[in-house]
Amino acid sequence: MSFAAAKEHLKKYGLESRIMEFDVSSATVSEAAKAINCKEEEIVKTLSFIVNGRPILIAASGDSKIDNAKFKAKFQTKAKMIPFDEVEKMTGHAAGGVCPFGINEEAEVYLDISLKQFATVYPACGSSNSAVKLTVNELETASCYKKWVDVCKKIQ
Repeated sequence: MSFAAAKEHLKKYGLESRIMEFDVSSATVSEAAKAINCKEEEIVKTLSFIVNGRPILIAASGDSKIDNAKFKAKFQTKAKMIPFDEVEKMTGHAAGGVCPFGINEEAEVYLDISLKQFATVYPACGSSNSAVKLTVNELETASCYKKWVDVCKKIQ
């Protein structure tokens, strides 16, 4: 269902032809990079958190992780990920396929500035074996993001 919702959402922007489905898992950054044949940092990982009882999604580069101090400064709360078994209910996508397309209405999307360095990025497309090739501008448009944020740091 969530793959269909993401695909339908991307169709509104004329981007459905960019969707890729794989015979292998793309649920992790390394698996996605191998399936697509790109660098891990070009993968968009979409992390799901609870802020003030609502789901928020942070889309960040594959070589980034949440910087707890930056997150707390931005959202005035500690970074608390949505529990694994509640991700699908709260976001519309199961863990491993979370993306900023075709999500539940109450979920808000933020794009981390770690993505701005790339011409092309590859977010998931609602399943653990899919991705979509987008420019950062297309990601902005299709994700219906709330704003750019600086809440990540490079993984060492």
